[in-house]
Amino acid sequence: MTNFHEVRFPFSLALGARGGPQRRTDIVTLGSGREERNSPWAHSRRRWNAGPGVRTLDDLDTLIAFFEARHGQLYGFRFSDPLDHKSCPPTALISALDQPLGTGDGERTEFQLIKRYESGAQSYERPIAKPVGGSVRVAIDDVAQVEDTDFTVDTTTGMVAFAVAPGTGAVLTAGFEFDCPARFDADQLAISLDAFGAGDVPDIPIIEVKP
Repeated sequence: MTNFHEVRFPFSLALGARGGPQRRTDIVTLGSGREERNSPWAHSRRRWNAGPGVRTLDDLDTLIAFFEARHGQLYGFRFSDPLDHKSCPPTALISALDQPLGTGDGERTEFQLIKRYESGAQSYERPIAKPVGGSVRVAIDDVAQVEDTDFTVDTTTGMVAFAVAPGTGAVLTAGFEFDCPARFDADQLAISLDAFGAGDVPDIPIIEVKP
């Protein structure tokens, strides 16, 4: 990913962020009143406003330094979504059995981390490109594997590489913490010190970027 800094947006500021996934749906209303719905996006895109996380003047100083170092919108960065940053539910512990990783065929050694969102019989698989180093757990047929011995993880792409290709039919699973690749969605921070002192937080739009 070009124009990207492998640095995380300050987590203390991200904790107060508001936002979540966005979809794009094109809707055409027919003469009969019925609708035809189509989505040109295969994957959702997340947006946040990190302004509520700025609570003190020191927070503001940290934000300005981070913004300037990214040159506004020019360079992307890692953003930890406070509500969705693990392979498991927010209050659970990460397990190597959390998410599907793939099925072995005896030849393939590389697999992309994903997070599956399920509701009823429907599901969505989200590619995970920015796992947090040291957090990834992997299992083959429910047997935990050892990082740097049995497998390695590229924390800039989310690819898991096995030292030996998993056997045909082997069930691969993984658990992890992850960040979202993101950038500022504005080239200006509009901050009023008087308003900030009165409790008015700045608007800090952040948007997910796709690898």
